[in-house]
Amino acid sequence: MSSSFFLDGKAIPFKEGQTVLQAAMSAGHYIPHLCWRPELEPHSSCRLCTVIISGKPFSSCTQPAMEGQNVECDTPELKAMRRAVTQLLFVEGNHYCPSCEESGGCKLQATAYYLGMQDNHFPHQFPVRVRDSSHPLVNLDRDRCIRCETCVRASRELDGKNVFAIHGRGIRSKLAVNSPTGLLKDSGISPEDMAVKLCPTGALTVKRVGFEFPIGQRIFDQESIATLELREYANQEAVHG
Repeated sequence: MSSSFFLDGKAIPFKEGQTVLQAAMSAGHYIPHLCWRPELEPHSSCRLCTVIISGKPFSSCTQPAMEGQNVECDTPELKAMRRAVTQLLFVEGNHYCPSCEESGGCKLQATAYYLGMQDNHFPHQFPVRVRDSSHPLVNLDRDRCIRCETCVRASRELDGKNVFAIHGRGIRSKLAVNSPTGLLKDSGISPEDMAVKLCPTGALTVKRVGFEFPIGQRIFDQESIATLELREYANQEAVHG
C-alpha cells in the first residue's frame, strides 16, 4: 500500500524520503517556488513554497511528506503572502523587465504573472549594486539578483568550484565572487557552469547571446511557469527514477 497525504483535500501519493513539494510536483500539482531546484539540496530561502500543516507554516521544499497529513496550499492567505514576497523581491532590487534580456525567460517575472501580481505595491528601494562585466564570457548583474543562492549551491554542489557566496545579512546581503580580486574574471566561472544555467533571473548571463529570441517567442511567452516546471520535473523523474 502506497503512502499518501492530502493537499487541499486531494490525496497525494509519495515515496519514502520525498518532501511535500516533490510529491506534489510528481502528482502534477504545482507549488510556487524560486530557490528550489531538483538538482540541488533544498534551501528554503525564498519561502514562496510555504504551506500550512496543522495550522502552522512550513516550507514544502524541506518538509518531509508524512502519511495522512493535511496540507493547505491554495488558500487566499497563502496566495496573498506569495504575492507580497514576490513584490518585495522586485522592490528590493532593480528589476527593469522591459529592457532585460531575460524578460520572457525569467522565473521571477513568470512567477509574478502566475501569482497575479499587478504592481509592486511597496515603494522601490533602488539599491546601489555593482555590476561585474569583467569576465569575457559571463556577466554578473547584481541589480537582477534575488539572493536565492541557486548559483552558490550549484557552483559548489554541481560544478565543484565554489565561485559564489552571499556576503552580509538580511537586506544588506549581496552576491560575492570568491576570487582574489572579488571579480568574476579572476574566478573559475565558465558559461557552461550549472551556476550560470540555473540562475532564475538575468543576474548571470552568457555574453553575446542576449535577445536570441524576440518578444513573443520566449519560453514564458508560450506557457506558464507551472506548466513548464511540472513537465521538466516529470522528465527528470523519468530519466532518474
